[in-house]
Amino acid sequence: MTTPDLALRLVREIPITPEQCFEGWTVPERLMPWFCPRPWRVVDCVIDLRPGGAFGTTMQSPDGVTMPNAPGCYLAVEAPRRLIWTNLLGPDFKPNAIGHPGFGFVCELRFDRLPFGGTRYQAAVHHVDAAGRDAHAAMGFEAGWGAALDQLVELMQRG
Repeated sequence: MTTPDLALRLVREIPITPEQCFEGWTVPERLMPWFCPRPWRVVDCVIDLRPGGAFGTTMQSPDGVTMPNAPGCYLAVEAPRRLIWTNLLGPDFKPNAIGHPGFGFVCELRFDRLPFGGTRYQAAVHHVDAAGRDAHAAMGFEAGWGAALDQLVELMQRG
């Protein structure tokens, strides 16, 4: 029996540096403008950039509904090339309850420098089970994460 692939992936070559990618993911003032596809927005962000440190965002819908924030936890911080975080654990590696309609995952981000400039951006979101993976895909993972990445590139190119 083989284990099903429970990950959703976004891999693209983008015209910003690994340092800019890392900054965009780890500095609250940089993350908030791009992290969710417009017209949604991030209204609050918590980043404690260390293994065991908190990572969480509070998002707001276009009609003003605020989504609750249950901070996750960084598992690995390797500036400027790699971040791993999860919603399964909260700050200081304390277990998080995953509420309905949520799903548990571990997100690995890699920012690899390309030989002629730019970055190979890789996001792999590993889900606890197929139901969580499928729910995340149905929410629009590919389009949503792709749109947010475009917003990150636009923000960093503006300076």
